[in-house]
Amino acid sequence: MSAGSIDDVRRARRILCIGVTGSGKSTLATALGARLGLPVTLVDELCWEPGWQQAPREEQDRRVLPILERDAWVLDTAYSGQAARALERADAIVALDYPRLVSLGRLLRRTARRIRTREPVCNGNVETLRLALARDSIIVWHFRSWRRKRRRMRAWHADASLPPVLLLARPSDTDALLASLSADARAD
Repeated sequence: MSAGSIDDVRRARRILCIGVTGSGKSTLATALGARLGLPVTLVDELCWEPGWQQAPREEQDRRVLPILERDAWVLDTAYSGQAARALERADAIVALDYPRLVSLGRLLRRTARRIRTREPVCNGNVETLRLALARDSIIVWHFRSWRRKRRRMRAWHADASLPPVLLLARPSDTDALLASLSADARAD
């Protein structure tokens, strides 16, 4: 089984974070990078162009695949075009398998904050109320992709041919992981 442990994450030099939209993958990747001294890549920053235009697949590959060839990295996701290579190269996968209400609540709060503050994200884009209410909004995407992403996380967790997958079911599990890694850093 591909069930992972905190020790797998502690030893890893290449970590892939996965989860449903709004679960906190970018926050987790940033925290893991800081605690483990690994470079972090936020994939949406590479794959979205100004004006909320998604970069063509070839351009996404040109930007992301070289990062996967490095000796050390933490990625906050892997788009379908790069997922196979990320899985081949990852030493460990950390999956945020939270209940829908947790990830949806986080997504709604984050979206409301970004609308209010006009915080630039994804290569300088800004979220607006109009975009949040659109038919192809990130909130709609959460509902469309939640089951598929959750099934994928669990399938990867059960697949012995993949790197170890640490499946975190609650935010308190994530807090425990990060606390353990912080304690390691203090002990060094």
